[in-house]
Amino acid sequence: MLTKDLLRVSRAGGGYHPQFAAGDDRQIAARVLGCYQGHVGEPRHRLDDALAAIERDSDDFKLVRGFAKLLDRETTVETQAPVDPARAREVVFESAEAVGVVTEDERAMALGRAADRLDATPDGVDASLYADRDERQVLVDVPERFDPDALVAQYNLSLAQTALFDATEVRIRSSDPKAAISAVKRLRLMYEVRRLSGEERRAVAETDREIVVTGPDALFTNSRRYGTRFARLLRTVASAGEWELTATIDDRGTERELTLTDADVSVPGTEPVTEVSFDSGVEADFATRFSSLDLEWDLVREPDAIAAGEHVVIPDFTFDYQHSNFRVYFEIMGFWTPEYVEKKLSRLADVDDVEMLVAVDESLGVTEELETRDHRAIPYAGTVRVKDVRGALRRYEAQLVDRAAADLPEELRPEADVVTLSALADEYGVSERAVETKEFPDHERVGRTLVRPAVLVAVGERIEAGMALADAETILDEYGIDDASAALSEVGYRVAWEGLDGGTIETK
Repeated sequence: MLTKDLLRVSRAGGGYHPQFAAGDDRQIAARVLGCYQGHVGEPRHRLDDALAAIERDSDDFKLVRGFAKLLDRETTVETQAPVDPARAREVVFESAEAVGVVTEDERAMALGRAADRLDATPDGVDASLYADRDERQVLVDVPERFDPDALVAQYNLSLAQTALFDATEVRIRSSDPKAAISAVKRLRLMYEVRRLSGEERRAVAETDREIVVTGPDALFTNSRRYGTRFARLLRTVASAGEWELTATIDDRGTERELTLTDADVSVPGTEPVTEVSFDSGVEADFATRFSSLDLEWDLVREPDAIAAGEHVVIPDFTFDYQHSNFRVYFEIMGFWTPEYVEKKLSRLADVDDVEMLVAVDESLGVTEELETRDHRAIPYAGTVRVKDVRGALRRYEAQLVDRAAADLPEELRPEADVVTLSALADEYGVSERAVETKEFPDHERVGRTLVRPAVLVAVGERIEAGMALADAETILDEYGIDDASAALSEVGYRVAWEGLDGGTIETK
């Protein structure tokens, strides 16, 4: 899947048509892939500069960024430095405080003192100071499964998945309906099966069934999590030999129809949805409730092993922060025998250099012991309260947001005339909270969007009192402004609503 800011769709004829990569785009895919392959062993910022050059040569920067986003997810980068960067900074800053660094000579003296303490060379210490920053990490591996054709196929699948984020209903006809229904059930989607007749039946693979899957906003309100499940469902649907998917899309309040077929999307070497298993009902219950929330953490089941002395520990989950390379491990300690509890505690005591939360059944009586071993203990009885876990994660979020904000300039000057805070945050690789406290000298804040004053003037000249809201929204859409209410207010208008069908623009 791609991020929403990389979605490319056409609304011609009132529809909703993803702009898939075609044969002519294979050359761009080859350039992007070759760019990654050619920068193995080099720092990230050189790769980013090369990708920016491809964007400048391309007619559509979103296509280039989409290809790069897919490669980023499977590309391996690592910190390469003679000295651990965090340790290097600690010792250098201590040495600098003792010397009182002002001149280059004093800086060299501080590096020399730090090098003596770290048993390294001054140049090695200097090179290590910020080697763990994203732009200085080194590209060490590019996925071998991609060639230009596979990258184009993966892009088209991901673009279609992203287009389904805002679906309220999906209708599926497939030559393998059993697999589709199985995936629907595993994804806990609401559905019904409709019998086809006449011409409908002959439309796709002679099937006499249509699977109708509905989302919660058909009844209540939008849910990004539910949209993500629709997107995951597409992977299974597209694995069939012949299929057609029609979706109703909530396009900023306007219903549009999206149609996909096996001619549009294929599944390039990816597996369909598989069922996640859990060791206990407590784990399954917690995972279901946590995943239903729209948080900035991805819940991963049974992540990588972590060292614990001579052994390894595989916690039940990790919480991976969506805006940086930061994770918190999470273990749920259920009602076990005293012997197993003691063994588990000994393993956890040997875990170093990781952040870990441990949910502890109150009946075990070991909460205080865990707290003394520097693991954040969350007591529970019967079920793990998501509120308690959320509270523990918020402490990390506050530190991560502050750290990200500190790395950004106090004033941000986006190049685009109109850009959402979400897209700007994605550009810097931080959360929206990290950018929304900054100053934007060249833009006005319109809701959650930044707009240059000249654009607002142009909008104000085209919108007039008495205009239908739908016409005003069309104008705003031309400029890339989504928040109609905030934008209209900014240029001196408001909406006189006429029931649920629309309204008329009038002067405030």
